[in-house]
Amino acid sequence: MIEKKEVQEIVKNFFSKMGFSNIEMNLANEEDNVIFLDIKTDEPKILIGQNGQTLNNIQQLLKAIIKHKTGFNDFYLNIDINDYKKKKVEYLKEMARYFADEVSLSKQEKILEPMSPYERRIIHLELLKRGDIKTESIGKGKERRVVIKPKF
Repeated sequence: MIEKKEVQEIVKNFFSKMGFSNIEMNLANEEDNVIFLDIKTDEPKILIGQNGQTLNNIQQLLKAIIKHKTGFNDFYLNIDINDYKKKKVEYLKEMARYFADEVSLSKQEKILEPMSPYERRIIHLELLKRGDIKTESIGKGKERRVVIKPKF
């Protein structure tokens, strides 16, 4: 099990070396192998990047650093900056419901924009219990997207 203090020190050092000394950090270790890291900062755009790409890269890099420094390999790291991911999930769920209603009324399928596997999963799970529509993913690689179809 990873020690919270050790992770906090690694994270503080990481962001300090990036020039971010004014960071508020909340570390929740809900399970032995899951670390939730909520970060509040005055400069979130720099850390989040376009479509969250910088945030994803930071998360991967920080996980590698934590693995290297602690020797602990079996854990999942989830970093959220200024609730960006939380807001993104709510937006995706709302969008999924909106388009599902549209498909249900029009009986015409709706092809969504390309999304990451994580984003597609949110859409699929949000619409899973609806009896009037179905979802599937089409395409390959970065062009993979969700299609919402009426259920006949």
